[in-house]
Amino acid sequence: MTSSAATVEQYLAELPPDRREAIAAVRAVILANLDPIYQEKMAYGMIGYSIPHSHYPAGYHCNPKDPLPFAGLASQKNNMAVYLMSLYMGVEGGDTEWFEAEWAKSGKKLDKGKSCIRFKKLADLDLNILGQAVKRVPADKYIACYEARLATAKKPKK
Repeated sequence: MTSSAATVEQYLAELPPDRREAIAAVRAVILANLDPIYQEKMAYGMIGYSIPHSHYPAGYHCNPKDPLPFAGLASQKNNMAVYLMSLYMGVEGGDTEWFEAEWAKSGKKLDKGKSCIRFKKLADLDLNILGQAVKRVPADKYIACYEARLATAKKPKK
């Protein structure tokens, strides 16, 4: 369920109260742990966190007009989700193995896709681990991993 909200405030305002409270709490954790280079804005119909062109002019390889995405936060039809591209890419420090090991210690069930952590209510998340996952990947480290992944990506055959 994507939103057409132009601002984060509009996005939050259109959510039902229980989801607004949960998304706002997760957002606060992300913002408290986010490298200041990252910027928060609406992207892909959700709250997005990206590296602006002023710091990484090349932008996102799929569409260089877009800033390089790092994370997202969304209220969807059947759940809410936090997207952490560092888990998908295996950024050292923010890698999937570290994240899953820490989450297992929390005793909470992990509902995870390639880059997303799905949750139905705030109590499903370990906000401390989520905050650590964000903090462990400063923007320059993320860029270095992103560029390394692009360099080794298989090029499609023509």
